[in-house]
Amino acid sequence: MKVILASDHGGIHLSKEIASLLEEQNIEYEDIGCNCADSVDYPDYGIPAAERVANGEFDRGILICGTGIGMSIAANKVKGIRAALVHDVFSAKATREHNDSNMLTMGERVIGPGLAREIVQTWLGTDFQGGRHANRVGKVTDYENN
Repeated sequence: MKVILASDHGGIHLSKEIASLLEEQNIEYEDIGCNCADSVDYPDYGIPAAERVANGEFDRGILICGTGIGMSIAANKVKGIRAALVHDVFSAKATREHNDSNMLTMGERVIGPGLAREIVQTWLGTDFQGGRHANRVGKVTDYENN
């Protein structure tokens, strides 16, 4: 599995925590920033990361900003992206099983590093169930393609 990781200034600390987790799990990843505390615009990082997931260069992406909301909105503008804003373990599992989410967004100002690590581990370790859920995801994809 290949993962792309991106954050804005509001998510740099949590992004570093997630990078450490990915290294511990021997998961191949690329961190495309930002790597500064200066104010930056989340679309400048979230959209390029989402494009690289959508074009198949990466299997999944993790985006972090202050709340996770801006990154989620930006990523979901990219065709083929199903970014889920998650701040609990149950939702991390459900969004993989039911929605086949390919991007995870979180907010550094909302959750702490321990919970974020648990969310990422659950999200990365959960497979899409398919079945009746595939039909539902397919309807979204059909809408997106028309």
